[in-house]
Amino acid sequence: MIPRYSRPEMTAIWEPATKFRIWYEIEAHACDAQAAIGVIPKENAQAVWKAKDVEFDVARIDEIEAVTKHDVIAFLTHLAEHIGADDARFVHQGMTSSDVLDTTLNVQLARAADLLIADMDRVLTALKTRAFEHKDTIRIGRSHGIHAEPTTMGLTFARFYAEMDRGRARLVNARAEIATGAVSGAVGTFANIDPSVEEHVCAQMGLTPEPISTQVIPRDRHAMFFATLGVIASSIENIATEVRHMQRTEVLEAEEFFSKGQKGSSAMPHKRNPVLTENLTGLARLVRMSVVPAMENVALWHERDISHSSVERAIGPDSTVTLDFALNRLAGVIEKLVIYPENMLANMNKFRGLVMSQRVLLALTQAGVSREDSYKLVQRNAMKVWEDGADFKTELLADTDVTAALSSDEIEEKFDLGYHTKHVDTIFRRVFGKS
Repeated sequence: MIPRYSRPEMTAIWEPATKFRIWYEIEAHACDAQAAIGVIPKENAQAVWKAKDVEFDVARIDEIEAVTKHDVIAFLTHLAEHIGADDARFVHQGMTSSDVLDTTLNVQLARAADLLIADMDRVLTALKTRAFEHKDTIRIGRSHGIHAEPTTMGLTFARFYAEMDRGRARLVNARAEIATGAVSGAVGTFANIDPSVEEHVCAQMGLTPEPISTQVIPRDRHAMFFATLGVIASSIENIATEVRHMQRTEVLEAEEFFSKGQKGSSAMPHKRNPVLTENLTGLARLVRMSVVPAMENVALWHERDISHSSVERAIGPDSTVTLDFALNRLAGVIEKLVIYPENMLANMNKFRGLVMSQRVLLALTQAGVSREDSYKLVQRNAMKVWEDGADFKTELLADTDVTAALSSDEIEEKFDLGYHTKHVDTIFRRVFGKS
């Protein structure tokens, strides 16, 4: 990813130097395990660790690869330059390139997942804080973009919290599923390497052994990992879309923080645009772009081919770096989001009580009026509000068919806002627990 949408903590995971360091650790731990079972001399295994403080020369490895046309061989050749050819002859004993490549990729994805989980914790903290801050802040709920019934801004934050919390749980599971390693040799039969080597390497690298690998780790694991990132990205866009709607001039119930000296438009000095959430919408598309290729990587020829390799070299860093940036940007938006409760009330009252129509409908049915007739009575008065700008309660009180079933006090009571918020505490306990 481009630096504009990258954070150093995540990009460091995907740097060539990091990759080669992981390759080295896998090879060195494998040598230890081989020595422990008597396959290679212990002094040769110990000699491999002479390179533990070496900063591998990426340019030199690239130079060797230009000749060998093989990245793992190029690295092993460079490693031999540091520890000596005699000691290096036992490195990679019984292993195949995928043992190094696949195990490394899963180490990187697991480390990336740890950062993403921490990112989601920041988002969840921000959402919870704003939810309790605005638990009782009344705003109009909308369906199809049209006024429906009253809700609260706190419930809006709470539903986003619940969605992100599900995403975090999925990511924790995806991390566990991706954190496997394979050191099983050609076609995965352990013919030339003992399974104990794999067990030792995985333990040292924070992984669990892949139960069965066919020279490559099965790519359904990776498909689920990237699919999980895609769902989280969609949840980011869900929140961003709501903020963008709320910031529209005609709505203005909330807006992104506009800092001192910030400019909204090169042409129109008055503009304050939702640029951060628009950006999040675009970044979500980039993350989701990796999902289908990851799923297409599942089907490989026989025990191994490399059709997945070029895809993963791109989507591994791109998706995790982008999502890491997006989650932190989203957290900042939520933390600083400016809320306008007065505008929320003004918007809700724009159509003078119309949003209480269901309460009147239900009251009429409970008073003995058929549902079909009740609907007609309420709708004919509601249409006067839409078309003539009338006041809904005033029209109901003047409608003799309505007042024949409901007293004026009963009609008045149907316009109590508290009716719509009486179960907010119950919903909050379901989402946040008793805290």
